[in-house]
Amino acid sequence: MGIIKAALGSVGGVLADQWKEFFYCDALSADILVAKGQKRLSKRSSNTRAEDNIITTGSGIAVADGQCMIIVDQGKVVDVCAEPGEYTYDASTEPTIFCGDLRAGIEASIQNVKARFAMGGSPGKDQRVYYFNMKEILGNKYGTPNPVPFRVVDRNIGLDIDIAIRLHGEYSYKLVDPILFYTNVCGNVERVYHRNQMDGMLKTELLTALQPAFAKISELGIRYSALPGHAAELAQALNEVLSGKWTQLRGIAVSSIGVNSVSASEEDENMIKQLQKSAVMRDPGMAAAALVGAQADAMRAAAANEQGAMTGFMGLGMAQQAGGANAQEMFALGRQQQAASAASAAGAPGWACACGTVNSGKFCMECGQPKPEAARCDKCGWVSEAGGKIPKFCPECGDPF
Repeated sequence: MGIIKAALGSVGGVLADQWKEFFYCDALSADILVAKGQKRLSKRSSNTRAEDNIITTGSGIAVADGQCMIIVDQGKVVDVCAEPGEYTYDASTEPTIFCGDLRAGIEASIQNVKARFAMGGSPGKDQRVYYFNMKEILGNKYGTPNPVPFRVVDRNIGLDIDIAIRLHGEYSYKLVDPILFYTNVCGNVERVYHRNQMDGMLKTELLTALQPAFAKISELGIRYSALPGHAAELAQALNEVLSGKWTQLRGIAVSSIGVNSVSASEEDENMIKQLQKSAVMRDPGMAAAALVGAQADAMRAAAANEQGAMTGFMGLGMAQQAGGANAQEMFALGRQQQAASAASAAGAPGWACACGTVNSGKFCMECGQPKPEAARCDKCGWVSEAGGKIPKFCPECGDPF
């Protein structure tokens, strides 16, 4: 009885699988990354007894926009198609009399019956169609449960410190290599592969990669408070860090990242503001302005002194003497630096006065001394730079000046 049953099953199975199939996939939602292709059957269809995991040669496969189809034959990916339209699979190992030469189809079908009979009536094959969601997967929320280090670099004031920040937002990713994703992640999916099966791992790895990504961002001079405006740079930095695990291992990549909020501790905020304020005082003009403002406040406070204005002003005079800072001197130093910077920017040669002031005009703006004339050698005619140091001997001929 077993031999008869195997013979009947072999013949019946081959005849049932003679019909060409049409595979399709409904719209893939954002929660589904991979889905197995379905055979289209209707009330009028006679192909109701065919094997599920058999694809007859000449079968049609529909591929929609935003989808990528792969065909797996005996566990191996044999074809892939990401172009929208109908794809015809004419390289299947399952023959049919409805495709190609009729005689060759009959002969191949007879051989298929023998092969199935040896397998007890089973086809001994496994052929599947899988569809991959190639659209951008949105709505992946992330947040730092603990503060993460961020390097603050401000080359203008020489600031280079590490602070701790918290941030929250959303990111999106895309499948960029379906074959790699199938090989290393989902494998033979029975029906569908949902995103929540890997979201936890992705979020953990994303948060781990934030620290080296922040290091790349800080090198560009971007402050942590300006991160919401530099989402593209942050996504690029994350892809560089995650390329080994996400792109090369799983075939996915960060598409974009959004930052909803960034916050640092109050202690770090006050420290940065204080350092920036102190760095501003390196400019003599700004320091002089701050000094004048402080003196004005002190004069108002002295005038309102409860023990009398004279007592208040005496204390103000003692404070000015102890401080050792003069606003007029700092303003003058600031003007000198501005003049020297302007001369350097304009390409004008500056000269140093004996008092130490760098000037660009004909007279020293500090002591009024005229700009020294250039020295000329009477023997060879060598001329020194105007305002430069005059040597004791001519560098060309050695004649003493």
